[in-house]
Amino acid sequence: MKSFILAILAISLYSCSPKPQAGGAPPAPSLPVATIVTGTDTTYQEYPASIEGTVNVEVRPQVSGALDKVFVDEGSFVSAGQPLFKINEQPYRAALNNAIASQHAAEGAAANAQLEIDKLTPLVQNKVVSDYQLKTAKATYDVAKANIEQAKANVNTAQINLGYTLIKAPVSGYIGRLIKKQGSLVAPADAEALTQLSDVHDVHVYFSLSEKDFVAFKEQYPGETLKDKLSKLPTVSLLLADNTAYGKQGKVDMIDGQFDKTTGAITLRASFANPQGLLRSGNTGKVRLSLQHKDALIVPESATVDMQDKVFVFTVGDSSKVKKQAITIIGKNGDNYLVKDGVKVGDQIVLSGIDHLQEGMVIHPQKAPEKTAAIAKN
Repeated sequence: MKSFILAILAISLYSCSPKPQAGGAPPAPSLPVATIVTGTDTTYQEYPASIEGTVNVEVRPQVSGALDKVFVDEGSFVSAGQPLFKINEQPYRAALNNAIASQHAAEGAAANAQLEIDKLTPLVQNKVVSDYQLKTAKATYDVAKANIEQAKANVNTAQINLGYTLIKAPVSGYIGRLIKKQGSLVAPADAEALTQLSDVHDVHVYFSLSEKDFVAFKEQYPGETLKDKLSKLPTVSLLLADNTAYGKQGKVDMIDGQFDKTTGAITLRASFANPQGLLRSGNTGKVRLSLQHKDALIVPESATVDMQDKVFVFTVGDSSKVKKQAITIIGKNGDNYLVKDGVKVGDQIVLSGIDHLQEGMVIHPQKAPEKTAAIAKN
């Protein structure tokens, strides 16, 4: 009985003894923060582009025949008026000779008709013959004169066709591929041109803006009219196919008169100087438009998180509690976002470690290192 009472007493004492404390709450994380400031920054937009010489013409034959000579090589530079091809001229020289002979025959017929008039005129005046014969002679003379004019026209046509057998460069520029070789038969109706000739001392770079981008373009750049906007538009850069920048800046100087009904885009043209001939017709690249933003709110991309098509930052409020805040981005330059709203000057945001933050968490704000805190760009 005594043992039973001792056991009950031991159980009572155990149940009344204090329970061990649960582990303490985890300490607030120490995270770098920075203050939002404003600065001047530039954003860039890139658009696929195609390059053409200021003059880009097809060289085609204007008469048919066998190609006797090719005076140039592919890729060579030629001057305006320089011979490029020679078509066999023998048929056209024979046609010219025949036309000249026909002209001489017509001139002889006219001379003969004039002699007849000279003979009949005094006879009619003396009433030896009727004036009917004289009128007939004069009509014959008029026909002979018309035949002379027609013969002269045929001579001119034959001379022109003979001249077309020597094909010359219409402009100065670079020769493209030579589709036809010596000995080939060529004709004006051929599907392919003999070659293409491009003047690339200056080049035109064509790119397109969607309707949405075009509306933004009109709003972003100063000017009352499109002509004013073009005159005030900053120079543009050209990125080549390997993403290297072309060494010279260009100027947008043309906006197409209408949108393409198929693509819903409008075409713009930028002109670039090409004194060394590094750019050729058919090259592709990207046109880079720049837009300067003054007094823009600048936020490092690393301080943001994307969720459901929105971009958020964590601001630090009273008692060092963080708040998830959506921001509106108007552009990007390098590692920085340019922000329209969502934060304001003087707000503190968490710069890193945001993947593990939750709304309302308390942190120990730490001033970021000077290089990391330098959000603004001057």
